[in-house]
Amino acid sequence: MAVSSAPPRARALLQQCLASRLQAFHWYFKMRQKPVTPQQKIQRGLVIYICFFKGASEELIPKMVNTLLNVKLSETESGKYVSLLDLPGNLLIIPQATLGGRLKGRNMQYHSNIEKEKGMELYSHFVTLCEKELAANTKCAEAGVVVKYGTYGNRQVLKLDTNGPFTHMIEF
Repeated sequence: MAVSSAPPRARALLQQCLASRLQAFHWYFKMRQKPVTPQQKIQRGLVIYICFFKGASEELIPKMVNTLLNVKLSETESGKYVSLLDLPGNLLIIPQATLGGRLKGRNMQYHSNIEKEKGMELYSHFVTLCEKELAANTKCAEAGVVVKYGTYGNRQVLKLDTNGPFTHMIEF
């Protein structure tokens, strides 16, 4: 099997959670915080941190959504691992540009990240497709599963309750 040497076009970090809360802030005057959206809260489910790199396009989004919603990371009471769709569980999506950082000397650089405007478009498309997939899933619809998401380009504060650091990274 050939190994692709092409650089990734997106990176996602997945973290199962028992509950999570996200608050977005924008920065103004001498770094005072001012909330710009209400808190985004979910109960048991999955947190997806997402970053797009230069070269990412909209045709990548369906593959990402399919992969991330179907990967078996959520533990049931019996100890079996199932996908978010099969659990069913809630979803919190957080844009995370720092996933694109590379260490140069003692500093982080983000030269491979996509331009902000294009990244915002891809992020919006990703969120919309996740919402559609969970709404179309019978188990999720019956369970009242919610999709919440952070604000692209803003500082965000996350509070996460998990039953163990069970974090996975997937590149596309």
